[in-house]
Amino acid sequence: MSNKSIKRKKGGFLGLNLDQLLRFFFGGNAFLAVVVLALITIFLFREGAEFFPQNWRSLEIYRKSGQEFVDIIRAQTDDHTALSRYLQDVRDRQVKALQKTKSLEETNAALAEFDKFSNAFDSTIDDLRGLLGDLTDAAVAIKDKVKINEDRIAERKALLKAGKTDQAAKVTVADIDLKKEILPIQATLPLYEEKSALLKKGIEALIAAPPELPVPELQPRMKKFQALAQQYVSGFSAIGEKLKTWNPAQPVPWYRAVASFFGVDWVTNSFWQDWFGLLPLLVGSVMVSLIALVIAVPLGICSAIYVSEIAGLREKNFIKPYIEFISAIPSVVLGLFGIAVLGETLRQISTGSLHWIPLIPWDTKFFKLVERAFAWCVSWVPGFPMSERLNAFTAGCLLALMALPTIFSLAEDALNNVPVAFKEASYAIGANRLQTIIRILIPASLSGIISAVLLGFGRVIGETMVVLLCAGNRIAIPDFTSGVGAAFQPVHTMTGIIAQEMGEVVRGSIHYRALFMIGIALFLISLLINFLAQKIVRKFRISIG
Repeated sequence: MSNKSIKRKKGGFLGLNLDQLLRFFFGGNAFLAVVVLALITIFLFREGAEFFPQNWRSLEIYRKSGQEFVDIIRAQTDDHTALSRYLQDVRDRQVKALQKTKSLEETNAALAEFDKFSNAFDSTIDDLRGLLGDLTDAAVAIKDKVKINEDRIAERKALLKAGKTDQAAKVTVADIDLKKEILPIQATLPLYEEKSALLKKGIEALIAAPPELPVPELQPRMKKFQALAQQYVSGFSAIGEKLKTWNPAQPVPWYRAVASFFGVDWVTNSFWQDWFGLLPLLVGSVMVSLIALVIAVPLGICSAIYVSEIAGLREKNFIKPYIEFISAIPSVVLGLFGIAVLGETLRQISTGSLHWIPLIPWDTKFFKLVERAFAWCVSWVPGFPMSERLNAFTAGCLLALMALPTIFSLAEDALNNVPVAFKEASYAIGANRLQTIIRILIPASLSGIISAVLLGFGRVIGETMVVLLCAGNRIAIPDFTSGVGAAFQPVHTMTGIIAQEMGEVVRGSIHYRALFMIGIALFLISLLINFLAQKIVRKFRISIG
């Protein structure tokens, strides 16, 4: 080759040859992706970082305005309300049992003594609840004064920053003496002690002579109510001591601002106090994702094994495109399907009804028998009948449908990448097809299958529209004492709360910062999933050799 041709080859475009151009092109794209990820990370943490200082300030106002004092009493009235609900549940059970043999009038007559007892118990809290209402109004008035003052201070700072000194001077900032403002609230302590003593006396007199229930089988529940009520009144002295030692001037420790973020209450735009607890949203997201994986993982992996190792060419050409086509369906369409079809169908199934199946004469004797047998079977399922059609299970079924193509495609690729020699060696020593699949192919492709499952998990936990439409959007931790039935209760998720509330918040407010903190939590969960995926894949890859 001549020196001229060598020189021309080295010249290329802008002095770079083809290999160098490819290196800079793909390397530049990778660098750009890293830069974008870094900018997103910086933006998330910058917007969410102010949440904890703002939450700390909110908790300080909560204490200094007397709201914390009032909430100690409010907890006492809330516990009384819970006991009243327990009595109502006992009554409902009695009505259900009595109406099997009695008319409505006879049932009400049989429950007259119990109703008298229940009404007397409800009325014991009236005096304390009246005091609580007065204290609530007083604490809210103090809080409003502080909030208005803080808004004026922020307005003055903004005007001074803009150079508008004349307008800033016109903004009046009041000098609020919180110690003086809160004295009337603390002065009600003797009155509280008087009303609390009357409440205790009234409850003890009632539970000393409880009514006999017309349904003897429910008498143990009445005994339990007596024990709960006695436990309730025995805690009054501790509440009184807590109110006596409560000090509005005591500083709020910084860790409470962090701990409250992992609380169980998410209450926004409240006249009383906003709480930003992540726990119910985290539980909802994980719960829906696990339901989706329980459904999608067996279907996706078994389908991948069938298509890869068992199905003929025609079956492959039919099954594979149809499963992969699911990923092309917009999530909002699946959400609408869940609202209009799936949720209502699941609710009817939970009641034992089969009338949702078309073109079947359910009025005939045979099909009525089939429906009765089906109703008897579903009556044993915990959580059935479903009280609401939009719940964690409904959303989990739809998310399973969305995760199925991801798990199927990646698991099938992992199975196809197993060397053919592995299968041939297995058949050569006399193993059949099932033994080869279970003992050779699945262990050899396990790293790819685990990657498929983890990517499917990442797909469902980050989904927004389906859970927003179909999960029920109840911000509360499900009642796990009901076992499997907790899956049929409404939940809210981290992605759903961001989508629902971000458009309504004021930029820079504590609510705005809290939503970004949820985004950071999702970001960290994604990092953890990817880290675990890499560790697991590396472990199994090494074990296979």
